[in-house]
Amino acid sequence: MPSPETAAAPVPVSALPDLPNPLIRQRADPWVIRHNGSYYFMASVPEYDRLVLRSAATLGGLGSAEETVIWHRPPSGPLGGHIWAPELHHYDGQWHIYFAAGDSDDLFRIRMYVMSNPGPDPAAPAWGPPVRIETHKESFSLDATTFDHGGTRFLVWAQMDPDSSLFIAPLSSPSTLAGPPVRIADPLMDWEIKGHRVNEGPAVIERNDRIFLTFSASATDANYCVGLLTADSDADLLDPSSWTKSPLPVLASSDETGEYGPGHNSFTVDEAGNDVIVYHARSERDIEGNPLHEPNRHTRIRPIVWSPEGWPRFPAPSTA
Repeated sequence: MPSPETAAAPVPVSALPDLPNPLIRQRADPWVIRHNGSYYFMASVPEYDRLVLRSAATLGGLGSAEETVIWHRPPSGPLGGHIWAPELHHYDGQWHIYFAAGDSDDLFRIRMYVMSNPGPDPAAPAWGPPVRIETHKESFSLDATTFDHGGTRFLVWAQMDPDSSLFIAPLSSPSTLAGPPVRIADPLMDWEIKGHRVNEGPAVIERNDRIFLTFSASATDANYCVGLLTADSDADLLDPSSWTKSPLPVLASSDETGEYGPGHNSFTVDEAGNDVIVYHARSERDIEGNPLHEPNRHTRIRPIVWSPEGWPRFPAPSTA
C-alpha cells in the first residue's frame, strides 16, 4: 500500500469538459450537493451578510443559476456579524444548513449554527430559526460539516483550543452533540502555520474502504492550502489515533497553475457519477490588506483521479 504522501500527491488534471474555471466568481468556501438529480450550491459571499442558494440540473448550470437569498443576518445580536461557510445537507427527511455567524458587537465572535427545513425544496421559505451548536468550549468555532458512517451521524468542525484545530463528535440531533468532542488534528507542520496556525474547513469523502477528510490550513491569502486526513472505514473515528495526516498539502498555491490560496473544498459527483472536488482560489498571488476583505476568491471544480490502490490524486490544474 502506498503512503498517504505518495498516494495523495497532486497530478496534472484538466478542467471538466465544457466547464469554465472559475465556475462562479467571488464565491468562497463553496459547497455543492447533488440530491434527486439536481445540484445545489452555497458559499460565503464577500459581504458576509446572508445565506444564498443556487440550483441547476448540471454542474455547469450552477454558474449562471439564479441566486436565492435563504436568510439574511439580523441588524444586531449574536447572529449579526460575519456569516461564513454555509453547507447544505439532506438527512432524516429534512434539509439542514450548517453555517457560522459572528456577533454584531464582535464580528469575530464566531459560533456554529444550523437551520432546518422539512419541505422538499430548500429554496422555499420553510426554514426554521438558526439553532446554536454548543461544544466543549466557549471559543471561536466554525466550518461544521456532517456525514453518516456506520449508522452514526458525525459532526466535524474547527475550534480555537488554543489554535484552530479539528474536532469530531457524534450527533443526537442536527444541533446537539451526542458525546464529548475528540481532537483529531492540530496545526503543527510548516505549511499549516503560515500567517496563522489553522486547521479548518473539513470535508469528507468515503471511498475504497477509507474515509478521506480534507481540511484547509494557514492564513487565507496565498498561504492557504488543503491538507488530508485518512482513516480506515472500519476504524473508531472517535479515536484520534485512527486518523493519519498526510505530511504535505494536496492542493497549494502555484505560479505554474496560476491558482493561489486554494482551499475550503467540498466533494460531489459530475453528471456521469465521477468524483470532483469543489474549492475556491484566487487568480492573483499578491493582494492588499486583509485577505478576508478581498472578494476575489472564486469557485472552481476539478475531477479527482483515483490511484489503482484506491487513493485520491487531487488536481494540479492546468492553466492551458
